[in-house]
Amino acid sequence: MPAAERCIDVNASPETLFEVITSYADYPEFLPEIESASVVAESDGAKRVRFVLNIVKRVRYTLELVEDSPRSVRWTLIDGDLRANSGSWTLERLPDGVRATYRVDVEVGIFVPGAIVSRLVGETLPATLQAFARRAEARSSS
Repeated sequence: MPAAERCIDVNASPETLFEVITSYADYPEFLPEIESASVVAESDGAKRVRFVLNIVKRVRYTLELVEDSPRSVRWTLIDGDLRANSGSWTLERLPDGVRATYRVDVEVGIFVPGAIVSRLVGETLPATLQAFARRAEARSSS
């Protein structure tokens, strides 16, 4: 998968969106492709989280996520079925919410047809960002 970057404006505070982003174990509740996510280690603003993702096939991987509340989260691959997975969320306060910039660079390590890679970048990524936005906005309104 090529590197990708997308922005989305969310009608929630940076703190609320940051809370949604860093509640990793909750991902399966609102991201259908995530089968499970569990924090396996934690230390000084960093967490190791094991994910099981199922889009075309089941993929397992562990990321180290470094949190800078409520401004950013960046990650790197520790181990798993992927060759590489690095990226970040950057949150910028707006007068009526937050602008979230999501960057990701993933190498799957297995043969993946071009049409599937295009779908991941073109359809799945925007839908994922919308899911995060809906969840943060729902928390803001309650």
